[in-house]
Amino acid sequence: MKESKVCVVTGSSSGIGAATALLYAGKGWRVVINYSREEAPAQAVAEACRAAGGEVMVVKCDVSKDEDCRRLAGEVEQRWGRVDVLVNNAGTTRFVGLKDLEGLSAEDFHRIYDVNVIGAYQMTRALSPLMKRHPVAGVVNISSVASMMGIGSSIAYMASKGAVNAMTVGLARALGPEVRVNAIAPGLVETPWLQNGLGPERYAASVQSYKSRAALAEVISPEDVATAAWFLGAEAAKTTGEVLLLDAGLRITKA
Repeated sequence: MKESKVCVVTGSSSGIGAATALLYAGKGWRVVINYSREEAPAQAVAEACRAAGGEVMVVKCDVSKDEDCRRLAGEVEQRWGRVDVLVNNAGTTRFVGLKDLEGLSAEDFHRIYDVNVIGAYQMTRALSPLMKRHPVAGVVNISSVASMMGIGSSIAYMASKGAVNAMTVGLARALGPEVRVNAIAPGLVETPWLQNGLGPERYAASVQSYKSRAALAEVISPEDVATAAWFLGAEAAKTTGEVLLLDAGLRITKA
């Protein structure tokens, strides 16, 4: 009997992470659901993944802490002995207007970088020995169109995702040929995280503004990102060091 492959998805108790875990589980993969604070939403995602046909581990882990990343790697190794895909989805921000330079502190930058950049690096480092056992494994970093267009929740967030893009290329060089490393840069994604951060009125206005500018007149769903994460993680065997723009044509705008 062929051994099932394993996908680790950080920040997978809702939104993009949950959709990605569910897609992999539905294709018969074993999945690792990760959360950092609230267990109940992660367990709900785990139940959905089991119902879809996947085996599941639920692991509490703060990706900004190296010891947590290494502990997660150890738990996965002990139970399943392999990792074939890592999706670095865990992220954070602070919602501060672009022109409000006094609204961001050095501490804000450190906190956002700790999760978005250092966390992705540490988790990749912790799991790379397991991934190298099963070439051609894949890392998928969740970036953002904010890194390319200077838009988004805050300048600190934009900068962190720009760092993720650069790190993606560096890690692709460092971990090849055994492990591929790519990134996805989504546009506005319909998630509770964004809705809660912006509030109902600002969120609705942002969606309308996005659709009015994007060439495809759409925003992005978590399932859209999950589909791209499946392609880059499981299928794109000869693609590495790429940042896939998934923005419904925002960057090119309507004619």
